[in-house]
Amino acid sequence: MFTSHTLFSCPGATKDMGKMLGGEEEKDPDAAKKEEERQEALRQQEDERKTKHARMEAEREKVRQTIRDKYGLKKKEEKEAEEKAAMEQACEGSLTRPKKAIPRGCGDDEDEDEDSILDTVLKFLPGPLQDMFKK
Repeated sequence: MFTSHTLFSCPGATKDMGKMLGGEEEKDPDAAKKEEERQEALRQQEDERKTKHARMEAEREKVRQTIRDKYGLKKKEEKEAEEKAAMEQACEGSLTRPKKAIPRGCGDDEDEDEDSILDTVLKFLPGPLQDMFKK
């Protein structure tokens, strides 16, 4: 039937069989050169990828800027710089931190008394109830 000669008629078959059986691999004399070429190709691909992404980001930034110009928006950095400058201007002569702005009517005004609040509530009540509370 089959002889060992017919099974191993492929020239690379005996080499592969030797590797599978635990034999040593043959060293390629140009392996270092091939590896260097492969590394260079990888570096070149990475550089191309980086330039492509930089170009795409520049295009995106252009679109963002046109939107900012169209709607009168500012960049975050510009907003933060303006806010910081405004805070520094307000604090120039002060030795302490600036007070936070308190909206009107939030507890600092002592001018209002309880009667004015009661009068305001009474305005929204129906007539007979207003008369009852006024007495």
